[in-house]
Amino acid sequence: MKRIKLWDKEFEISLLNEDIQLAIKTMAEKMKTDLEGKETLFICILNGAFMFAAELMKELELTDAEISFLKLASYSGINSTGEIKELIGINEVITGRTVVILEDIVDTGYTIKGVIEQVLAHGAKEVKIATMLFKPDALKVEINLDYVGIVIPNDFIVGFGLDYDRRGRNFKDIYTLVDK
Repeated sequence: MKRIKLWDKEFEISLLNEDIQLAIKTMAEKMKTDLEGKETLFICILNGAFMFAAELMKELELTDAEISFLKLASYSGINSTGEIKELIGINEVITGRTVVILEDIVDTGYTIKGVIEQVLAHGAKEVKIATMLFKPDALKVEINLDYVGIVIPNDFIVGFGLDYDRRGRNFKDIYTLVDK
């Protein structure tokens, strides 16, 4: 589909699944090199990063790796609330481990900065950030992104795990909001 309608908004296709898959494979190759032999815990930020995490984990062949999930909420409609609510917390032992945070998209950076602080407070040996999508024009805080899949403009998008008011996560491609 070239266009979709979710609730009251129209979106048009902007990234094909093939391009997303290629970016994930490229990221996985770099991770294999960087993380081999390290006791690694991947933390997928729900809900948005679930598709990214699933595809990435299929590409990684690391024997010392585990995955867990952290559920956060910070959006209302198409806008960030600026507040991060933790809905499901971290239950795994982090002390002394390499932690890779898997995020669907980094825009302002507030969410990922908060997660980094939380993981470091739990005693992580090192923290790396992997984001499927990055909006550099929206970034408000200084953070280091270790693995970036695709750099995109500061537009509102849905698909491949990202949503507009709970809809649109199921699309394999990514769509951009047509008019605000």
